[in-house]
Amino acid sequence: MEAVLFDLDRTLIDLQTYTDYGAAWQDTESMIGSWDDLPTPETDWDAPTQRCMSILVALSGDPRWTDVSEAISVHEMAAVAASHAMPRLQEALELARGTRRAVVTLVAEAPARAVLARHGVDVPLLVPRRPDLRPKPAADQLLEACRLLEVAPSRTVMIGDSTWDREAAHNARCGFVGVAATEDGATRFGGGVITGRDLVEALELAGLEA
Repeated sequence: MEAVLFDLDRTLIDLQTYTDYGAAWQDTESMIGSWDDLPTPETDWDAPTQRCMSILVALSGDPRWTDVSEAISVHEMAAVAASHAMPRLQEALELARGTRRAVVTLVAEAPARAVLARHGVDVPLLVPRRPDLRPKPAADQLLEACRLLEVAPSRTVMIGDSTWDREAAHNARCGFVGVAATEDGATRFGGGVITGRDLVEALELAGLEA
């Protein structure tokens, strides 16, 4: 394993809990109207979060995508001050320091950079949601990170908390290790998925050692 790709929200830092995705959902529907059920993987996210992210997936390649993303980003930015680090974050970052690494996230660039800075997360590469890349669970963001890190996807492991992260890793032909999305260490993946109770354990399962 030559590189690690970290999801951001509820993997490194919990921003989702404090983001009013309900209001973001209302904002998006005022812009583009309501949607029928969207064909995206189930998660343990609340309905507004899943809805907002699913709309971004459905609009991939649509000229309305940027305006919708920016409307959601306003609510993500408002949550930065209340966000908190996931357990053992700094210990995990130290463990991964000698490895090529990136953050690959569905969060928009401005709030992603702001929340990483707030918690002192120094990761050399950030691949946020952006209009030229199909968002997770598609492979595009992960493949872009691998390209910029100059490492083959097969030599890369994604660390993430959701089924969207797992599916994106599968689509990109990267390895995957799940991590608990809550502070109690309970994992949300079914059988057959290697999972850690916290970030350090997830990295150890991915093959990193102190």
